[in-house]
Amino acid sequence: MPAQSLQTEGFILLKYPPGDSFQTLTVFSPEHGNLAVLQRIAKKPGTNPALDLFDEAALGLETSNQGRTYFLKEARLLTRHPDIGRSYESLRLACALATLIARNPVHEDSRPQVGALLRTVFAAFAASDRPDIVYLKGLYRFARDEGYPLKEQWFPTLPSADRAALTALLNRPLAEQATPAEMVAHLQRRLEDYLRGHTEIIVAG
Repeated sequence: MPAQSLQTEGFILLKYPPGDSFQTLTVFSPEHGNLAVLQRIAKKPGTNPALDLFDEAALGLETSNQGRTYFLKEARLLTRHPDIGRSYESLRLACALATLIARNPVHEDSRPQVGALLRTVFAAFAASDRPDIVYLKGLYRFARDEGYPLKEQWFPTLPSADRAALTALLNRPLAEQATPAEMVAHLQRRLEDYLRGHTEIIVAG
């Protein structure tokens, strides 16, 4: 069967230890969902940039096995977020959210929203000093956009103080957030417990 070409834009969610010739990546495409991509390791400087975690790039791909894996033929970097790596917590939680998206197949109807989510949260992880809030808001938005009724089913089960804190976290801009880290961590645990028990979303932990 002849090789098939695919042009798409995507976000680098995972990078695996490189082999002798190829670097394996998991890429999320707002058009096509998660893709397994092999980038040849350049022996000398070439035209394609070495893609890094959280990069958004325009990709020219080719597959000979009906999309199970793709070979990267060309790449054009659109956005990079080097500032995420300057904070351990920002890097840890950005990796956690990227891994969440990589582990969970996204329905085609939700893919554009997840693409917009990744663009927003990676920029926020790079700029904000509250990565814990960025992660919680990203996790909530992902589950909501996947169609789970968090507002209708999960939110009413929370104590009133938790509901008030969560409402502030979800609705206020990051620059205006002052919720203690302990409360953010508590709400994150409550949300993750709900997702494990009542949804098909695979959450680490």
